[in-house]
Amino acid sequence: MRRVSAIRGLDLHVELSPTRPARSLATALRAAILDGRLAPQSRLPSARSLAADLGISRNTVADVYAQLAAEGWLEARVGAGTWVSGHVPASVTGPVRSPKATRRLIDLRAGIPDATAFPRREWLAAVRQAMQHATVADLGYPDPAGTPRLRTALAGYLARTRGVIARPDSVLVGQGFGEVLVLICRALRARGARRIAVEAYGLPYHRQLVESAGLDVVPVPVDEDGADVEAIAATGADVVLLTPAHQFPIGVPLAAHRRRSLVAWAQASGAVVLEDDYDGEFRYDRRMIGALQALAADRVVYLGTASKAVAPAVGLAWAVLPDWLRPQALDERGLSGGQPSALHQLAMAEFIDSHEYDRSVRRYRGIYRARRIRLAEVVADRLPGCEVTGLAAGLQCLLRLPPDADERRVEQAAQRRGLRLAGLESFRADGASGVGWPALVIGYGGPTPGQYERALRLLTDSIREATGPR
Repeated sequence: MRRVSAIRGLDLHVELSPTRPARSLATALRAAILDGRLAPQSRLPSARSLAADLGISRNTVADVYAQLAAEGWLEARVGAGTWVSGHVPASVTGPVRSPKATRRLIDLRAGIPDATAFPRREWLAAVRQAMQHATVADLGYPDPAGTPRLRTALAGYLARTRGVIARPDSVLVGQGFGEVLVLICRALRARGARRIAVEAYGLPYHRQLVESAGLDVVPVPVDEDGADVEAIAATGADVVLLTPAHQFPIGVPLAAHRRRSLVAWAQASGAVVLEDDYDGEFRYDRRMIGALQALAADRVVYLGTASKAVAPAVGLAWAVLPDWLRPQALDERGLSGGQPSALHQLAMAEFIDSHEYDRSVRRYRGIYRARRIRLAEVVADRLPGCEVTGLAAGLQCLLRLPPDADERRVEQAAQRRGLRLAGLESFRADGASGVGWPALVIGYGGPTPGQYERALRLLTDSIREATGPR
């Protein structure tokens, strides 16, 4: 018999036997503690209220509480009720995982921003302002393209900071980069596109997303000038997905002559370029590279996200679409069955209009610049034969290893030390030619400020172990 009891305003589902309520309640509470439904230091309801909710006697509940307290599952506090213990005991239900098994690794993988720098106070202020000024219309069903206020704010911001040619009605807001990418690919598929060229090195997840939209993926080589445009043209692709400002993960920009060639090819062939500008605002050595979209707004779809400049939890991304693609993209939005919260969009619009988005970018830019400089210093001082390469930009860089190094051995050595790393090979598309040398893709956003120096020590120790005499 299943009963539901409200514990501090939350529903707790427990299985109670009509013939053995005490035993089944004790088993249900142990299970709820083990699987996390009852967290350590959670307060339980009084025996009287729990008994009333479950339809059993108060004495039965009191006896179960006493039994579990004796076993170490619960704590009875004088004058303060019954609480879940902070130390779950070993039990017949199953062994408790050891601290070693549950330790959290320090993450030096690419693409992970520093969540500790999230501007909590400023975001809260933006939420309050958005709610204070929200109209009745704002609280209704949102525009499928995104709230007009956010689209207006984004159009102005992108034009000012990235040189994007955008009007509010050309902006499409999504729940995240992946959702926007799939919508655009499906829209292009509906218009007849069949093949998409992608950089030989990139996020495997993005390749999976475009494949899920029905497009055949063809990888093209990447060298010191970025993606090979002649190879793109030779594929016969209808669409190409690129990271031209800062190639992910190799870290080079698309050279100026290739930018011109790419645009000329797209205009002549009628192909579409999807420009993933995932970290274009984070350039450290000199002036930022402008968006490719400004060279051919009718053939380039600009894609951006708030994940790196604010936090992934914000969960908003956007596309700037050519007029001819917008109707099909909105049709696909309707078929997707979802879109971002309008209230969340209003908060982001306020965050941008109050220039807190700019301040957040500058704050993160300073953090990542300092971390990249420190990484380069450590590599130069402690890792002979290794080199930090790629553009001084973004949240990651390429750390080239000695020619005979094994990326997998370095990853495993790091794992043993409590560090997560990713080798360059893990980003290579199936069937794509490799660069011919080993490297690690090092992200410097993931560790907390207090972890970063330790992460660098673990990194150097891991590389030394894996590349030393065998």
